[in-house]
Amino acid sequence: MTQALQTILDRHQINPTRLLQILREVQDAETWISPEAIDYIAGQIGLPRAQVDGVAGFYSFLYTDAPCRYRLLFSDNITDRMQGNMDLLPYLCEKLWVERGRISEDSLAFVDTTSCTGLCDQGPGLLVNGWAIPRITRERLDRIAELVLEQTPVEQWPRDLFEIEDNIRRADILLDNPMEPGDALVAALAVSPEDVLGEVKAANLRGRGGAGFTTAMKWEACRKAPGDHRYVVCNADEGEPGTFKDRVLLTRQADLVFEGMTICAYAIAAQGNNVKNFESVRGLLYLRGEYRHLLEPLNQVLERRRAAGLLGKDIHGVTNFDFDIEIHLGAGAYVCGEESALIESLEGKRGIPRNRPPYPVTHGYLQRPTTVNNVETFCAAALIAAGGAEWYRSFGTVKSAGTKVLSVSGDCARPGIYEYPFGTTVRQVLEDCGAENTLAIQVSGPSGVCISVDEIDRRIAFEDLATAGAFMVFDRSRDMFAVAHNFAHFFAHESCGFCTPCRVGTAMLRATMDKLAAGHGTLYDLAEIEKLDRVLHQSAHCGLGHTACNPTLDTMKRFRPTYERRLKSLDFEPAFDLDGALAAARRMTGRNDAGAHLTTEASE
Repeated sequence: MTQALQTILDRHQINPTRLLQILREVQDAETWISPEAIDYIAGQIGLPRAQVDGVAGFYSFLYTDAPCRYRLLFSDNITDRMQGNMDLLPYLCEKLWVERGRISEDSLAFVDTTSCTGLCDQGPGLLVNGWAIPRITRERLDRIAELVLEQTPVEQWPRDLFEIEDNIRRADILLDNPMEPGDALVAALAVSPEDVLGEVKAANLRGRGGAGFTTAMKWEACRKAPGDHRYVVCNADEGEPGTFKDRVLLTRQADLVFEGMTICAYAIAAQGNNVKNFESVRGLLYLRGEYRHLLEPLNQVLERRRAAGLLGKDIHGVTNFDFDIEIHLGAGAYVCGEESALIESLEGKRGIPRNRPPYPVTHGYLQRPTTVNNVETFCAAALIAAGGAEWYRSFGTVKSAGTKVLSVSGDCARPGIYEYPFGTTVRQVLEDCGAENTLAIQVSGPSGVCISVDEIDRRIAFEDLATAGAFMVFDRSRDMFAVAHNFAHFFAHESCGFCTPCRVGTAMLRATMDKLAAGHGTLYDLAEIEKLDRVLHQSAHCGLGHTACNPTLDTMKRFRPTYERRLKSLDFEPAFDLDGALAAARRMTGRNDAGAHLTTEASE
């Protein structure tokens, strides 16, 4: 084992910033990360053992519990539940003779759930040792169980199990662009870095990750920051339930993504018109762990671009324009979608959001000026470089230029990817995707907003419904409390635990929703959720805590009867049933008379 570990460490130059990648590769080789492996890595890399152990314990796709050859995780987003995942999970457990959440005695298999895997348009989804399998059915599980029981290595499983559709239903200027690799970059290099930045500013490009921060302002702040080294980081960690557009963009438009990153490097690295500072820029793409299947194809695109002179030294003949891109693979942490948490993870640490200020544009990766944009934003920047600001502004609205890619899933005939000019109404999206008898739409995932069918003439735009891309449809057969209940569990599971308000607050929200689901809720509990939201908004460390109550409050506001039906009384009632907890003791003593029960008065 020591030689294998050393080989992995040497491949990563025994670099502490590569710790997460090292741990992933060790696990791939050994099926888990043993205490001995942690000891060895810590000693060789020069970090305290507790730090290495802390990183391994932070990410949900790293395992330090025990060896296990096959870890099978059902995606547990609300859309997966709508597609029947919770009926399929016990079926697989029965086929493999394992108990959910426990490694089998022969260390062969482990079956449980994980958060959204980005397969909402073709669920239920399943991860097998990190590799995504869509469209799970009992028939597919029969094949999977047979392969597991035969101990067939995952890399030898039939390829058709892993085939993931792109499901592009509507394409516009981004998804249907006619450019060849290098076209946008050549257009950018034909003008000065200042002119490139000016075009991005004139195009009014805003970040496509949901917050809508002005892209040119971010690039300009990074360009002006003191220091000789700069970094361009692509955030491809789309963990928001219901979002899967980056999966398709990285499959269909990888060149455009890398082109946008390279154009950004050109715009932020030079001081004045002097391009001799370009050699100090480096690119990093952070790919979510659930998209592991994209890692090799993306690296192949990078190699092709290097061979074509579009990456590496003296790009396209521009002296000293030396820029390259490296891909880091995540390991299952929703919070790493937050840019400072993502940077921490890139540095080989636990993905805990940083205090701000300072901001990444001045103190980002390795405390150096860093521009972080998401996949779709870099694609849009490349389109602007090729077509110009005026052309780009001809699409969308005055305040929201260009197009938006939506991930449409849920109760509709045609789930998939839809690209629209900003300003398109929700009604248009519902008509195009074949949604009928619609009750509600969750826009931008759990952290976004839930609207009712009465609001479908609202527009997808920063001035109305801003969105990172998720668009989940629910028809009138759905219980919106169940939707919010699922999201409450998601936030509690994905809280990084760093700050007390979020760590405790999301757990309290989950417990309250569990109490309501069990039929013990009261008006007091509904009021407490509103109080909890105010506390989280005022004191949580990052956006996860700030938005955790959004789905509950939105559904309480728009679909209050679904909550009121669950109320047992108008007064406070504790969730813990003390008399019920004594049932086991009564059975042991053979007593079930009135004296063995707590009266209402006694319990009070």
